[in-house]
Amino acid sequence: LGSGSRMLENREEELTTVRVQDPRVQNEGSWNSYVDYKIFLHTNSKAFTAKTSCVRRRYREFVWLRRQLQKNAGLVPVPELPGKSTFFVGSTDEFVEKRRQGLQQFLEKVVQNVVLLSDSRLHLFLQSQLSVPEIEACVQGQGSQTVTEAILHYAMSNCGWVQ
Repeated sequence: LGSGSRMLENREEELTTVRVQDPRVQNEGSWNSYVDYKIFLHTNSKAFTAKTSCVRRRYREFVWLRRQLQKNAGLVPVPELPGKSTFFVGSTDEFVEKRRQGLQQFLEKVVQNVVLLSDSRLHLFLQSQLSVPEIEACVQGQGSQTVTEAILHYAMSNCGWVQ
């Protein structure tokens, strides 16, 4: 074995684990109830500002994220989201679980794509609790913080672990 192969062994492989967990119904029993999901991210990738984070997002926000990624990715195909079913046969739990799995597969594919990973909206979506309009403002430089500041502020506040 030459010295070249030894260098490869020492290089830490970049790993990003993203999990969509713990679906929760918000505003249960009201006409505006919805389900949100906990997104847990753990990584050693240099692409991410915080190495671990935990946020809650709802399906509507995933739809927004996918639309933004598509807009900015050029010819790079953006993974599909699980469908928005208004008519669903079977139990709600079953539907929520299928959707959770679909959202997780979506994010797993997204974080492995270098082009999509360069989109700061993705980072704010995964690593801050900013709302969609706040993410837009931040990315366009109209927020009170830069993208990195927003992520670090959220990481430092430990909000991701209190939930």
